[in-house]
Parts: sequence; structure tokens; C-alpha cells
Amino acid sequence: MDGSKRSDIKPGARVRIVLKEDQRSGKLTEGIVSNILTNSPNHPHGIKVRLTTGLVGRVKEILADPQ
Repeated sequence: MDGSKRSDIKPGARVRIVLKEDQRSGKLTEGIVSNILTNSPNHPHGIKVRLTTGLVGRVKEILADPQ
């Protein structure tokens, strides 16, 4: 599942994001969503989130929803 719809992403979900500095290479970083930073219901480049590690990026893949 891609990360362009805000309703698909919940805090605690395991996702893969692209960091700002990795946008050109497309390198993905995996982590757990801490909070959602994008307010709009959808975004063509992915919803911006902060991971529990403090990294911020746009969601490219949703791996697992929180239980």
C-alpha cells in the first residue's frame, strides 16, 4: 500500500519513508510512525510523518498497521 492517503496511516504503523536527502536516490528508511505531519487528506508525493527515531520523511510504503 502506498502512503498517499492520510487515512491509511496511523501512529504505530510500520512504514518505509524517503528522507529529504534521499529523494534523488529513492533510498527508503523503515520505521514506526510517531506522528503525522501532513494535514491534508492526501498528498501525491506521500504523507509526511515523523518516525519514533525522530526522522522525518514522506511515506512510500505501509508495511503493517498497529495491532
